[in-house]
Amino acid sequence: MYKLLRPLLFMLAPEKAHALIVFILQIPCFAFLLGKFCSVENRKLERTVFGLKFKNPVGFAAGFDKNALVFNKLGRMGFAFVEIGTVTPKAQPGNPRPRSFRLKKDCALINRMGFNNDGLDAIAKRLKGKRKRLIVGGNIGKNTAVANTDAVSDYLEVFCGLYDYVDYFTVNVSCPNVCNLQQLQDKDELARLLKALVDERRARQVYRPVLVKISPDLSFQQIDDAIEIAKSMEIDGIVAVNTTNSRAGLATEAAEIARIGGGGLSGKPLTDRALEIVRYIVQKTEGKLPVIAVGGIMSVADAMNMFNAGASLIQLYTGYIYQGPALAGKIQRALLKSDN
Repeated sequence: MYKLLRPLLFMLAPEKAHALIVFILQIPCFAFLLGKFCSVENRKLERTVFGLKFKNPVGFAAGFDKNALVFNKLGRMGFAFVEIGTVTPKAQPGNPRPRSFRLKKDCALINRMGFNNDGLDAIAKRLKGKRKRLIVGGNIGKNTAVANTDAVSDYLEVFCGLYDYVDYFTVNVSCPNVCNLQQLQDKDELARLLKALVDERRARQVYRPVLVKISPDLSFQQIDDAIEIAKSMEIDGIVAVNTTNSRAGLATEAAEIARIGGGGLSGKPLTDRALEIVRYIVQKTEGKLPVIAVGGIMSVADAMNMFNAGASLIQLYTGYIYQGPALAGKIQRALLKSDN
């Protein structure tokens, strides 16, 4: 079915196609009915990770439901958890359009959205309607106009504002589409930011896991630094990885890549690097630091490779765009088959 629908969706600009999908998902009963065909319910798929019980290990990555409009709908379509955001304190429009591009020859996307979202207050109100069994992660960031020197206050504001409405947090310091944001991955800057969040968490009666999302463009030394900080700051896990600035090995013509310009690359070109980093973190930490694998998961085989590398959970996004809503269920069935 999706093979017939995808060419029609791909006739639209990526951002318009995304808006159409979000609109369709809000049609009453649509997601429920689609979920009957695309999802799997089986207790054998349940996993407990950083203290949370997931009905299965497949989630939807941040960036799709930026404004917390369809997280419940995605939960009905087989996803055990949905990461909303990135959320910033104030609403902001993001970068100028066009800012999202398909690389069909590479099964990839390039985006430079720039944390476009409706802001903390509006998103927090929508999260009050969260279904009980669905786990929702809050991907948090800073407003673009806020300098890195003042970033901690922005992250803290969103952290506090969403604390009662999400189940875990992902600290986004690795998006390549916000000017200088990746500098917050530097050892001292990251430690300062995470310490502020963890200190705030200690003052709360309810414990929320805090994870950090890292870039695929980090060196192994920088990944080691991130692991060291995560351990020392009582961070609960790592989300690996964000989109990449690399354009190496693409089948799309160089002139087209130049025309598109900057932005984070996701999809199939990221598969090998994402898997390499997941495997490295798991081996480096002896499996003691949970990893959510995201990036380049375009097929059942890609998902199984991530699990075999030690990922506790996975998230889909670009694979969902190219392969359709049945992908989550296919992965779940493969996991059940592998357990037999």
